[in-house]
Amino acid sequence: MTRGERDIIVLGALGLGAWLALRQARKRHYDFRNKVVLITGGSRGLGLVTARQLTAMGAQVVLCARDDEELHRAAADLAKRGGSPFLVPCDVTNATRMREAVQRVENELAPVDVLINNAGTIVVGPLQTMTRGDFEHSLAVNFWGAYNAVEAVLPGMRERGQGRIVNVSSIGGKISVPHLLPYNVSKFALVGYSNGLRTELAHEGIVVTTVCPGLMRTGSPLHALFKGRYEAEFAWFSVSDSLPLLTISAEKAAQQLLQACARGDAEIILSLPAKVAVTFQALFPELTASLLTLVNRWLPGPEGGSTEAHEGKDATADWFPSWLTQPSVAAAEQNNEIDPAWRHRFQLPPT
Repeated sequence: MTRGERDIIVLGALGLGAWLALRQARKRHYDFRNKVVLITGGSRGLGLVTARQLTAMGAQVVLCARDDEELHRAAADLAKRGGSPFLVPCDVTNATRMREAVQRVENELAPVDVLINNAGTIVVGPLQTMTRGDFEHSLAVNFWGAYNAVEAVLPGMRERGQGRIVNVSSIGGKISVPHLLPYNVSKFALVGYSNGLRTELAHEGIVVTTVCPGLMRTGSPLHALFKGRYEAEFAWFSVSDSLPLLTISAEKAAQQLLQACARGDAEIILSLPAKVAVTFQALFPELTASLLTLVNRWLPGPEGGSTEAHEGKDATADWFPSWLTQPSVAAAEQNNEIDPAWRHRFQLPPT
């Protein structure tokens, strides 16, 4: 390569960089005030924390979730913060019900300006304990649930020529983590779908953002499903979910999610450890695979385990809660992850 050719490449790279920087600077910051924001999985965890922050911004929050009691507890939480959320009990895996829920919002409230696809499920355990049904269920909630919600809001957004969609995937949609294979498959599918949506809907004024959180302190392990030696699986999962240096708080995750949506970012990975892991995997795929293989050997094996799925609240051992899991338990208390009916099981005072 001649010196002139090198100069052309350098100048081209600088020009492209300057164009991208200018384009980023010209992005209009989205104002959530008075916007109708529909959050699936909005009754607890990250969804509820996001709803709190949107309420503080002056948005009209719409909460969508399956559990009616959870929804009303979430509504009471937001009411204390000055909010008046619109509730739509709905199972996102049912496309018909999802369309009806959005129609109800549009008829009784206003068109949906922003959709945040946050509803999700996770099953933890070795591959030997997983069935086709585990993969189908994960895809039904994590991928098809998001698809159903998008299809429900798209006609209105297209008609108005504007709208924002946030699809909450996971680092599990970037790196296939051991003992989470059905979850990984569904989240990889969501990342591909979300990235493709962005490019195909941009010319219609609809902005799509993909969010890939790493480990978050939301309190969600109590609602996760565990197979194999399920108490041991719950132990490593709940402790990992509590480690301060490896996890991000639900509050910070929600803040960064909304900032990414407001900027119109294509994709954001939440938490420094998650960003490092994704970058490392891209640069060193062979080494990453070897390290994950080693991690898999440390995790509980399938021997003597159950193929039946146990919810986290039923997979706890005598040591739970402990100082190792205190951050996760505190988040669970704060973010509506603990049903009042079973607080006594974890030596928690009644609310």
